[in-house]
Amino acid sequence: MTSPAIRILLADDHALIREALRQILNSCPSFEVVGEAANAAGTIELVRSTQAQILILDLSMPDRNGIEVIRVVKDIEPALRILVLTMHGEHQYAVRAFKAGASGYLTKESASSELVSALTKIANGGVYMSLAMAERFALNLHEPPDTLPHQCLSDRELDVFRRITAGETIGEIAAQLCVSTKTVSTYKARILEKMHMPHAAALVRYAMRHKLFGDSEEL
Repeated sequence: MTSPAIRILLADDHALIREALRQILNSCPSFEVVGEAANAAGTIELVRSTQAQILILDLSMPDRNGIEVIRVVKDIEPALRILVLTMHGEHQYAVRAFKAGASGYLTKESASSELVSALTKIANGGVYMSLAMAERFALNLHEPPDTLPHQCLSDRELDVFRRITAGETIGEIAAQLCVSTKTVSTYKARILEKMHMPHAAALVRYAMRHKLFGDSEEL
């Protein structure tokens, strides 16, 4: 008797990415895409309304931090397994994602070759991390935990920090996160205070020195 297909939810704000994922998954009879969402609010509603075994989640959602979404989703459906599929290959994002409740972490550049393997392992109760990400973890093991200034930032503060270092303006960040410019300015001030930095240029230099954020454009 054939086992039922594993039910998959897709959450990514880029329609082309969702289409590419569907094509990969449609080629494998073990998986069935049963729902899609393009933002955090839609993802949360989808999880509430549609039964599935795995959620494939992009961290860069336009209306809410992806780490926060993981926590909310796990509160709603603790048994739902979450595979993070993201442009962020930096280990600090993976650490936060796993702590929030993710079962796997895969960069978009690795998706075409590793997605099916990742989903299969997660569906069987395992945890998945790509070889490239595992190597990044190993390279950062020499750093004592929670000693660098950026490690004291909240998930949302880290997201704003990344956007500032990418050259986004306060207005652009506010539009992307669906908050007011005043809120973003408050986040910026809090980041500078927590990291003991005098201005945004110092944040950029810090990020470059510690190689925090990659140069890849979002897929």
